[in-house]
Amino acid sequence: MSTPASVATSAPRTLTMAQAIAEAIGQEMERDPRVFAMGEDIGRYGGIFSATGGLLERFGPERIRDTPISESAFIGAATGAAAEGLRPIAELMFVDFFGVCMDQIYNHLAKNRYMSGGQVKLPVVLMTAIGGGYGDAAQHSQCLYSTFAHMPGLKVVVPSNAHDAKGLMIQAIRDDNPVMYFFHKGIMGLPWMQHHEGASTAVPQEAYTIPFGQAAVVREGRHVSIVTLSQMVHKAMLAARTLHTQGIEAEVIDLRTLVPLDTQTVLRSVAKTGRLLIVDEDYVGFGLSGEIAAVVAERMDEIALAAPIRRLGVPNVPIPYSRPLEQAVIPSVTRIVEACCEMADAKLKAAA
Repeated sequence: MSTPASVATSAPRTLTMAQAIAEAIGQEMERDPRVFAMGEDIGRYGGIFSATGGLLERFGPERIRDTPISESAFIGAATGAAAEGLRPIAELMFVDFFGVCMDQIYNHLAKNRYMSGGQVKLPVVLMTAIGGGYGDAAQHSQCLYSTFAHMPGLKVVVPSNAHDAKGLMIQAIRDDNPVMYFFHKGIMGLPWMQHHEGASTAVPQEAYTIPFGQAAVVREGRHVSIVTLSQMVHKAMLAARTLHTQGIEAEVIDLRTLVPLDTQTVLRSVAKTGRLLIVDEDYVGFGLSGEIAAVVAERMDEIALAAPIRRLGVPNVPIPYSRPLEQAVIPSVTRIVEACCEMADAKLKAAA
């Protein structure tokens, strides 16, 4: 895995993603008095997914502000506060709720710096929970990061582990542009939710940043490139272990940010392996998987593919409440393995 831009010196501890995010916010609030957080249940409750746990006790209700259930109001307030020189962090409890405040996000937060000719800075971090897999149905289980990546003016960050979550959050808070920060519920390390243990990682105590637009090669391989992000990184790594036993070495790329997008790391990997599988928990239609496929297809004069590009994602249906149906639509480790095996012909497997 690639290292952060600034490397801390103390011995790291193992933190969950929730702890790492809360630590990043707390350290930036200590460093910069302009930083504050607002959102539903972020205070005494610590955020429904613990992303602000313990911060109310440290900083008080003036800087950790519980808000009414009015997303348009508090995201609009965050935009105004940023325009006046503050650095707000607003938590939208579930990304699925963006519909009630979309005008504030894409007509004001995303556009006003451009429309002011760069005179108005909008350093807002809008963080929100994504993902399914736990039976919360169609209105609480989507990812939707591709929706926001499609809109000019927003940076889009999607960490897969605690180490990256802290570094990317600090980078987001220090950015003078609006940043959408997506955390997957299934990798936050919450005791009441089944999660991937690999997302809890060693995290230095000191503050550090991870620059946007730098994907991480989390596993080297030579036969197929798996490009993915968030919780799907962990499923891809599990699939890679199975593929290894079958003589197929998968390279796993964690994008970490969608805007900016690290196309060069993707292209280098596919040029090496000749095979590309894009794994995404967002919808297949008009999304991330199509964008990555197009990036590679437009460079076909430089890259020789040994197999057609494959995509695994959520079909264009609402996320089902039924557990068997939900498991059927969200990409699984088994389906990743099957797709890679289909892309790797018999000759390759025999040679390996």
